[in-house]
Amino acid sequence: MKFEYDKEVDAGYVYLEFPIKEGEAKKTIELNENIILDFDNKGKLLGMEILNASKVLNRKILLKAQVC
Repeated sequence: MKFEYDKEVDAGYVYLEFPIKEGEAKKTIELNENIILDFDNKGKLLGMEILNASKVLNRKILLKAQVC
């Protein structure tokens, strides 16, 4: 598992599968306005995007994230 955070857009991404190859994510589900899930063609969860991450996640988590 890997977590990246982009300060400029205030978004985090939790990779359950790393790296996610181009075109591998076949289905995207928006759980709510801040959480988006990416699945492969077999329904396996590949990763999760977290929008407005600084408002949703604990500050300690963001500080430990790999900044991209």
